[in-house]
Amino acid sequence: MNQTSVHSSTLLAKFIPRNEGHSCTAKALLSFCFLLIISIVSQAQDSLNADTVKKVSYALQGRLVSLVSTANDYSYLPKEKKQRRIKIITATNIIGYSGAMVGLYSAWYKNYPQTNLHSFNDNKEWKQIDKIGHAYSAYAESKASMELWRWTGIDRKKRIWIGGMSGAFYQTVIETLDGFSKEWGWSWGDFSANILGSGMLVAQELAWDEQRIQFKFSFHRKFYNDPVLNQRSNKIFGSSTAERFLKDYNGQTYWLSANLKSFFPKSNLPAWLQLSVGTGAEGLFGANENIGKDDNGNIIFNRTNIKRYRQWYLAPDIDLTKIKTNKKGIKVALNILNIVKFPMPSLEYSNGKFRLNAITF
Repeated sequence: MNQTSVHSSTLLAKFIPRNEGHSCTAKALLSFCFLLIISIVSQAQDSLNADTVKKVSYALQGRLVSLVSTANDYSYLPKEKKQRRIKIITATNIIGYSGAMVGLYSAWYKNYPQTNLHSFNDNKEWKQIDKIGHAYSAYAESKASMELWRWTGIDRKKRIWIGGMSGAFYQTVIETLDGFSKEWGWSWGDFSANILGSGMLVAQELAWDEQRIQFKFSFHRKFYNDPVLNQRSNKIFGSSTAERFLKDYNGQTYWLSANLKSFFPKSNLPAWLQLSVGTGAEGLFGANENIGKDDNGNIIFNRTNIKRYRQWYLAPDIDLTKIKTNKKGIKVALNILNIVKFPMPSLEYSNGKFRLNAITF
């Protein structure tokens, strides 16, 4: 599978065909649903700003210690309030994810033959863009979950480990469903990518208590002059922009964006400036080769003349969370949008050549 899903997967299944690129839909949707949850929590956080950003004095060993609680620090909440919030988030995770899995099973697995747990090797498919999609989805889910647990005020390391590894856990459950499905199977490559994505978030939180290197995503809709290629794309990736956004590996780019000020705190660099390295692929009209077959094994599409290749990008970026604003709605929007790469000029290396792009999505 590629990215991740929720209740809406049942509805989307009506117009998203199950084919070579089907699985990314499921995982992408679950990522964005969890980010939707964090937006609600973010609003709650903002509503607390006026009360939480205050000095609180405690007598400790005969000395007065002044502590300042920020909008993102809930460790000083009363025990009763912490326990209440822990129950809320626990229930949210159990009910929400259980509902998501029921919807996913009904939409994707129920009507297809089941078998014993088995694995298959898909590591060479789609130029590994689907694997990067797995890592990204796990990172995004873990980030959202960790912020939910931050809101409860639990211990820092508990919050990091419980929330930070949530993405890998969520996707591993889906990977297990794949493993019992005759059509697919457990993929060790997918599992490893899930662990890598969540591990990237956890490692940075433990080391720096912040995400200095952020995982981001961008997309551009692909159109071709050749009608045969457009037809093939419609068949394996879907015809609507929503389907292409989730499934078209030729239009997806994944980025690692480093916040320069975090690494050079004494510099005069703006806090919002990031440097991004991105990767994508081109010429993918089949999982392993550009050949399509019907149910009887007859070749109905053969474009092995089209080269399949990776693309690499270097570009500036904007860390939207560093933009200062007192507007609650804007803060929520910036927090969500920061998992998406801001369109900027880029230096591209692909097909053995460098070229400058005026703007890259």
